[in-house]
Amino acid sequence: MRTRSIALSSVAVATALLGVAGTAAADSSTPAPSASAKTRTGDGAQALCKRAPKIEKRLHRALHRLQGKAGVRGSVARLEKRAENAKAAGHTEIATFLNHKLAHRKSLVPTLQQRQKDLAKVATWCRSQHNTTSS
Repeated sequence: MRTRSIALSSVAVATALLGVAGTAAADSSTPAPSASAKTRTGDGAQALCKRAPKIEKRLHRALHRLQGKAGVRGSVARLEKRAENAKAAGHTEIATFLNHKLAHRKSLVPTLQQRQKDLAKVATWCRSQHNTTSS
């Protein structure tokens, strides 16, 4: 028993020493950033303007799926049907789980719709900025 505790404590000490030495070596070998290094300080508008069409497609696809009929995987209607089936079968735990999942999925719809409206405003802004800079 004593040999085991000595072995464990020596391993712990060795690990601690290697950890300190390793971080010290890593700190000394990391070069300091040069003064001429370019740093981005913008708000990401250019990248957002570039990605806006893809984001719009993704939002549209997600809303279309959520608002689909009961046969569409990932739709609110399909999840409602599953929760009803679980309740009818007497699987209360499953029905509870699916109802909580359903509440979350229903809350996604207004959030995604708001993002779509916001993105439309961003796209309008991007078009106006692009037209003024290219003229």
